[in-house]
Amino acid sequence: MKTLNLIKKLSFVAIVIFFVIHFFEGISFGATNPTRPEPPTPPIPPINIQIGEGREGFLNAIRIVLLLTILTLAPSLLMLITSFTRIVIVLFLLRQAIGVVQVPPNQVLIGLALFLSIYIMRPALEQSYNSAYKPYAEGKIDEIVFIKQAFEPFRKFMLNQVGEKELDVFLKIAGKSRPSNPSEIGADVLIPAFIISEIKKGFEIGFLIYIPFIIIDIVIASILIAMGIIFVPPIILSVPFKLIAFVLADGWTLLVNSLVVSFNVK
Repeated sequence: MKTLNLIKKLSFVAIVIFFVIHFFEGISFGATNPTRPEPPTPPIPPINIQIGEGREGFLNAIRIVLLLTILTLAPSLLMLITSFTRIVIVLFLLRQAIGVVQVPPNQVLIGLALFLSIYIMRPALEQSYNSAYKPYAEGKIDEIVFIKQAFEPFRKFMLNQVGEKELDVFLKIAGKSRPSNPSEIGADVLIPAFIISEIKKGFEIGFLIYIPFIIIDIVIASILIAMGIIFVPPIILSVPFKLIAFVLADGWTLLVNSLVVSFNVK
């Protein structure tokens, strides 16, 4: 036993000495080897931002800040002033009504809502591109006119979809009266009224979608109670029936077609 312990100790000491020697050899090699190639330094492109002096320079700085702010908020703003809100609410309520919480996954539903929104908003996007981006790219208009002309097609879309009640509520909150010309309604009133209106319409469509699936749940629960099977949750048996009923009725096609038609894009 003593011989075995001695061998173990000697082996451990030899391993430690081996690693220490190699460690110091690596340090000395890195310090004394003059031919060791240096890692290449990636070229850094020159960045030159000239703001200028005086009032003009200050205005240019403000324009840059405003442009960066708009670019940061653009994705969220585009989702709120388009058809995306109503579509995504209906799709998530449909999944909840069927009873399958994770199928289809969130990425699929959001992607479907995004592409449907692009299809519905295509006339507004094309008009915004032709009337705002092209003149701005050619230098014919400045940033203020660009924002105004780019927003105008979306304003028309929101005016066609916003509810009268929601619009009156936000006009009252802002302390304004209903203008004679709808184009005079400001974005600070129109956008929140449109968002609330879209959420309301999404819930209304979701309620109509829930009705047939609730009927299936009630029928399955009544059959189980009549058979004396009270320990089996009805949702376990109702989900397959709801799925097959939705598929046989070609539910996805009917739902997508109804969503697109509900916007009445002009």
